[in-house]
Amino acid sequence: MDTIDQLKAFVATAQTGSFTAAADQLGVSNRLTSKYVAELEARLGVRLLQRTTRKVGLSPAGEDLLSRAPALLDNLDDMLSDVSEGSRGFSGVIRISAPVTFGEIYVAKMLGRFAAENPKLSLDLRLSDSFVDLAADGIDLAFRIGTTDNLTIKTRKLGIMRSIIAASPDYLVRHGTPRVPEDLAHHICIVDSNRRNPKRWALQKDGAEVLISVEGKFYVNSARAACELAIDGHGIVYAPEFAIARDIEAGRLAPVLEDFQPVPGSINAVYLEGRALPRKTRALIEFALRDMRAANAGLK
Repeated sequence: MDTIDQLKAFVATAQTGSFTAAADQLGVSNRLTSKYVAELEARLGVRLLQRTTRKVGLSPAGEDLLSRAPALLDNLDDMLSDVSEGSRGFSGVIRISAPVTFGEIYVAKMLGRFAAENPKLSLDLRLSDSFVDLAADGIDLAFRIGTTDNLTIKTRKLGIMRSIIAASPDYLVRHGTPRVPEDLAHHICIVDSNRRNPKRWALQKDGAEVLISVEGKFYVNSARAACELAIDGHGIVYAPEFAIARDIEAGRLAPVLEDFQPVPGSINAVYLEGRALPRKTRALIEFALRDMRAANAGLK
């Protein structure tokens, strides 16, 4: 019997806790799934699963095998896909994570352009402002803004995120226009809590960096929502250019402190360390790199 089928049956059963659920996942019969696992146990000479009337649990040997088998099967699938895709183009699914506002404004459209060149490929985009666990959530590639201290992931820098400090014309009429960063202490600030240090706005002038501590009346974990609050005259916002550019062009917001440019951040592609990156995922990273450089959305 094929060892790969046996391993797949074992992993599915161990992860679902049931031969029936594993069979549904694999698209085979309950009896065949049980048979595959029994044959694998006989081949290895150890019991992998502890069977009871209610559920299936793992033996110590089963726990050891489960810690390694899924990665092996993933790598095998990736290798076979690479060989197949080399002759007939990319296929299958790429699961992608991105921040909500950046994902809505840029990533979704970029993926549309990538999909147009790869019609057999499916793209599963999941938007979240949290740093998702790539392994636990089955994410192949994440687009992230800023740096991370996670040593289990690899990072590829794709571009630069510029930001703008702005307020509505109405707010500036009522409260005045700040001339130097220190003036922000006397203004109402709208704080985007997604930023790494949300209450410290980093600016630079002539190569020198200035850090300004701000207090917010509004704290919001969405750059787009922060801009909407600023448009309604509720304060000054420090927002990514991709989220604010159209409002400035339309006159709904006006830049302030233009002599002091916000320190740019990086836009990165991140993926799990220790795994061979499938060709289709590498192709998406290279496409995103080219696309970002060509984009006119506050990216370069």
